Amino acid sequence: MKPEKIIIGRKDIADFQKLNLYGIEVKVDSGAYTSSFHCHKIEQIFKDGVQLVRCVFLDPDHEQYHEKEFCFDNFKVRNVKSSNGVVEERFSIFTEITIFRKTYPIELTLTERPDMKHPVLLGRKFLSKRFLVDTSKKNLSFKGKVIKVSF
Repeated sequence: MKPEKIIIGRKDIADFQKLNLYGIEVKVDSGAYTSSFHCHKIEQIFKDGVQLVRCVFLDPDHEQYHEKEFCFDNFKVRNVKSSNGVVEERFSIFTEITIFRKTYPIELTLTERPDMKHPVLLGRKFLSKRFLVDTSKKNLSFKGKVIKVSF
């Protein structure tokens, strides 16, 4: 059987059920290796002797989710090279994303970038072996249009 990939556009809408976030706009960024979650007030804290990462989600288009605080106990620190070539340390968290009516595991780095227009960027690590990107399309998952390609 030939492997199949789903066509994804440059933008889409996804759910992060474990985070209780629904209808979140994601931007496909094939130039980025890692996927990222736009937030601020990112800090490492200790609560009841447990090491956590706390952050506040930024999505001005969703009043219900804008400025929503999260704490994660399953995280790691990784070095990420930003688009300007500078390597920075970021916390990354592990969760799940639902797109095209299927749920996938995903690692998201936590980043504070005031110039980001989309709350989530999907990078190559998540996209490869699952999707082919068609930059002329958008919201294929949200519209229920599943286009599979065999090669």
